[in-house]
Amino acid sequence: MSFLNLENKNFLVTGVANKKSVAWYIAKTLEEEGANVIYSVRSEDRKKSLEKLLRDKTVFVCDVEKEEQVEHLKVQVARHCKVLQGLVHSIAFANYSEGLKPFHETPKKDFLQSIDISCFSLIHLANVFKDLFDQKASVVTVSISNTRMAAENYGYMAPAKAALDSALCFLAKSFSTFSRIRFNSVNPGLLKTSASAGIPGYIDSYLHAEKATLRKKALSTQEVANAALFLLSERASGINAQGLVLDAGMSINYFDENLIK
Repeated sequence: MSFLNLENKNFLVTGVANKKSVAWYIAKTLEEEGANVIYSVRSEDRKKSLEKLLRDKTVFVCDVEKEEQVEHLKVQVARHCKVLQGLVHSIAFANYSEGLKPFHETPKKDFLQSIDISCFSLIHLANVFKDLFDQKASVVTVSISNTRMAAENYGYMAPAKAALDSALCFLAKSFSTFSRIRFNSVNPGLLKTSASAGIPGYIDSYLHAEKATLRKKALSTQEVANAALFLLSERASGINAQGLVLDAGMSINYFDENLIK
């Protein structure tokens, strides 16, 4: 038996977009540990684009903005397995189609859509799936290393992630009244993903962040997946309502003498 003891356990992984996705790295690492992974993707178009990557895997479609699709996802998953030992929530969205705006000019519809997709979707998924979860199941979402760093190009996504961080605590408390289901997050620093590539000016931020790490090497998506697997496993049974920061020491190194120079 491996240390994590994930073999033959069932996990629902949401949010795979492509082979660079955090969700994909978590899913493939779960499978390497012998777990059974069920995939949920946003649309039929996304499912089609992932045909090669997810060949011979169980893939369902669920747009979390549509509540009836979340309900239907539960029905589909329940037909496939009797119990889930874990859920990975790797869903976030911000509309940058109109270009980067000062934060105070954030359109209401864009802000609320971001909160709906990036935060409320976790609350809704947890509620809908509560009867399918094992009593000791683990739910892991993906946040960011620091929601109080006002990076202008990240805009209103940081407040959306702050809402997600808070929602974790309330979900953990609420579920504790009838289960030992845990809710935690992995909170990575800047990553090289397709989603982050859509953020205006991201490459410059990424390169700066890499210089600020103690090892002078950026965080890898695999490192985030490794931490997520630990939180999903029984080895993290004492961790609940927490965010596990992975930033290679960046947050303590802003005054590195080389950066200052």
